[in-house]
Amino acid sequence: MKNTRERIGEIIFLVSAAMSIFLILLIIYFIFKNGIEFVSDYGLGNFISGREWRPTAGNAKFGILPMIVGSFIVTGISTLIALPFGLAISIYMAYYADKSYKPLKSLINLMAAIPSVVYGFFAMMVLVPIIKDYTSAKNGMNMLTASILLSVMILPTMVNISENSLRQVPKVFYTGSLALGATKEETIHKVMVPYAKSGIFSSIILAIGRAIGETMAVYLVVGNQPRMPKGVLSGARTLTTNIVLEMGYASGQHRQALIATAMVLFFFILLINLIFNVIRTRSEQKA
Repeated sequence: MKNTRERIGEIIFLVSAAMSIFLILLIIYFIFKNGIEFVSDYGLGNFISGREWRPTAGNAKFGILPMIVGSFIVTGISTLIALPFGLAISIYMAYYADKSYKPLKSLINLMAAIPSVVYGFFAMMVLVPIIKDYTSAKNGMNMLTASILLSVMILPTMVNISENSLRQVPKVFYTGSLALGATKEETIHKVMVPYAKSGIFSSIILAIGRAIGETMAVYLVVGNQPRMPKGVLSGARTLTTNIVLEMGYASGQHRQALIATAMVLFFFILLINLIFNVIRTRSEQKA
């Protein structure tokens, strides 16, 4: 009877895993089938390097370079802002927090559960006026606002995974380092964090994926201007906001161009994952 239950469980897990793979392959097939068809007709170079996005004009232009640049700037700045805070919070929760651990852990989990549109509304009401009043920006809806907002949104992902990785480091490393005369700070900096760097890298990868794929919150504060950004205080449009803004009324070649935009976004996320995995593998080999 026990073997039968275990066999049934194995089959259920196998079907679940196969279904996940099937759904991913189905999504890839749909996106690439329509995207490659558009790119073949319009030209990959014209699509990637084009600076004009005028899908409804008589002589339609489908250049997504401004959206690519906007996406990378917003994602890069948000990651640079979130990384030191996320790592510091993770270290504090893993090695310093005592009575404050449970409230702080609950707060981090609550941040992860808040819908992105709520974050976007908060940024519209609070961040946008602050950026407008305390910077030289003509409008508070710009890439800096979107980057600050995204840095807050990706913190829970970064903190939870990094903290778990730090807690998985064998305690004997910690006690052994202290026994050899190292201070607590030296032990954390030179022993615990380097040992947990694989998990920390994973948290960064997932955070970047969350940032580059975020739509609604960014849509509310980034300005949504399909032109080449002139600075972090200028409005821009990301790849995701470009899709959500126009998919509702797009048709024909315009709709194919938006699906091709999703294909480019998928490729960039895959490329980022591959690059970070290569960096993580090489760092582990050196260690």
